[in-house]
Amino acid sequence: MAQRAVARRHDRRTEDVLVTAGATEASFLLARARPWQRPVVVHPQLTTPDVALRAAGRTSIHVLCRPGNGFALEPDSIPADADLVVIGNPADPTGRLHPAATIRALCRPGRVVVVDESFMDFVPGQPDGLAGHRVTGLLVIRTLAKLWSMPGIPAGYVIGDPAVLADLRAQQPPWSVSTPALHAIAATAGPEAAREAVRRARRTEQHRRILVDGLSELGVEVAASSAPFVLARLGSAARILRGQGIAVRRVDTVPGLDDTWIRITVPEPPVTRHLIAALGVHTAWR
Repeated sequence: MAQRAVARRHDRRTEDVLVTAGATEASFLLARARPWQRPVVVHPQLTTPDVALRAAGRTSIHVLCRPGNGFALEPDSIPADADLVVIGNPADPTGRLHPAATIRALCRPGRVVVVDESFMDFVPGQPDGLAGHRVTGLLVIRTLAKLWSMPGIPAGYVIGDPAVLADLRAQQPPWSVSTPALHAIAATAGPEAAREAVRRARRTEQHRRILVDGLSELGVEVAASSAPFVLARLGSAARILRGQGIAVRRVDTVPGLDDTWIRITVPEPPVTRHLIAALGVHTAWR
């Protein structure tokens, strides 16, 4: 049921889809799927792929996207002999949306390219989504935990090259995806859910613009984002905001970032105004 629903949504065959207990299970299945020799993880992004590869006895190579060019991916920075490349799109925590053509250009014989699109549902129209692209060696990971706010029900799927999916499927334990998760995957793959997803994405886009404009007016450096969060360079401001009852996320544990950056989830406009006001009366972060 869930597998067929996802296949219909992305105009794929059912064998092109593997339902999973969220993106985390997908990362661990991937890490064990093949004896990777030169796995590359493009950072900054969350370190789940690194953790999964390490648990499988593999050491990942880091390729860093730099703030100087807006955290853009430079294809030439990927080692030619990389047999696995993992990239987030939009990336977490930068929010950077890489062009689909740039990622497709990474695909080549003998290489698997995995795109974590956990936040792609927040991009209206998803012009750079790759779930519908039939490319040898390309896999896309999706999860319901973000747009649909279901962290308590691990649910997601991997879509792409059926030959690679067969290797992931061989690693998946029986009944790893719960019945509620299967129903949720099927429900969020339908046309009514698609309309609701667009509505939520547009609302997030509007609220993000308010947040970015407010931060920019204060002179804060903000990375361009297509996600439901922004990466801002605020130095010690995290302590200031926490003192005002505003929780922000540290990112200094992410390769390529340090403690001058923080990730701010896009809030409702009243919370944004509170955040901007809290920063506006302090100068310690400047």
